[in-house]
Amino acid sequence: MSNKGSQLDEAQLRERIDWVSERLQTLRAAIGEVIVGQHDVVEGAIIGLFAGGHVLLEGVPGVGKTMLVRTLSSAVSLQFSRVQFTPDLMPTDIVGTHVLADDGRGGRTFTFQQGPVFTNILLADEVNRATPKTQSALLEAMAEGRVTVGRDTFQLDKPFFVMATQNPLEMEGTYPLPEAQLDRFMFKLDVPFPSREDLHEIVARTVRNEAREVQPVLHGEDILTIRELALDCPIAHHVVDLAIRLVEATHGSAGAAKQYLRAGASPRAVQALIVGAKMRALFSGRVNAAVEDVRHLATPVLRHRVLLNFDAEADGVNPAQVLEAIIAEVGN
Repeated sequence: MSNKGSQLDEAQLRERIDWVSERLQTLRAAIGEVIVGQHDVVEGAIIGLFAGGHVLLEGVPGVGKTMLVRTLSSAVSLQFSRVQFTPDLMPTDIVGTHVLADDGRGGRTFTFQQGPVFTNILLADEVNRATPKTQSALLEAMAEGRVTVGRDTFQLDKPFFVMATQNPLEMEGTYPLPEAQLDRFMFKLDVPFPSREDLHEIVARTVRNEAREVQPVLHGEDILTIRELALDCPIAHHVVDLAIRLVEATHGSAGAAKQYLRAGASPRAVQALIVGAKMRALFSGRVNAAVEDVRHLATPVLRHRVLLNFDAEADGVNPAQVLEAIIAEVGN
């Protein structure tokens, strides 16, 4: 599709956009049967999955982070694995290891036993509770879609999507994610506490004998097809330039960046902004990504890729506030 996408006439393109909109509407409805509210978080998770990125969810316990991942995997009919990260978790518990097994002829041979990373959707629950050595086991899988064990390299099935969760309040017994791993996440999404109306709906849905089950509405092939269509969509030079200027501004020597940041975002941030903007435009029924798409995604793309300095900590400033100021400084 990568060569044909640009050659589609207007009628064919509209037909494909309508097909995407129909699939997306069905997916949102399926997720909405279980997840109450959290529209921005759901949108970010869907964009991350379809764009081939990974998503880090941060929120207090009980706000539905794990439930969102389970619901999404059920709705798209993909293989799902969950790893509960703990301090004693080893890298082999994630990627797998070679084991000695009978070869069926009376002898024994080493065979590779796959770990939970060999799946389509991997939930890394409380990822910051594992040691940096164990966290690093996901780096190759997230960046290149493959796993190397010893001298053997194994390709992961597509789509491959990691959703990790962490609790922002409880720091005891945790290990902050290294910058190299944070950079592998396309988005960092803050999961807010539900509103009073949402809490009423949550109680009405959950405090009952009958549990709601999500039926598959999409397949892996649909995700890959929509991804290809989005990547084929054109994007104007000034929209790309805005994404570049936003990332450059995080390294700036003036304004909010100079005052509060000690390190800016990597080039991966530009790629994430462009791919995310294309996907958001397609999901909105548009072919061309707009400035508004980049501005809307700037905070979730950049908030985990910038490092605050001591002045920011002293003034009680968080990354979202600094990025809001930078977005205003860069303009359009």
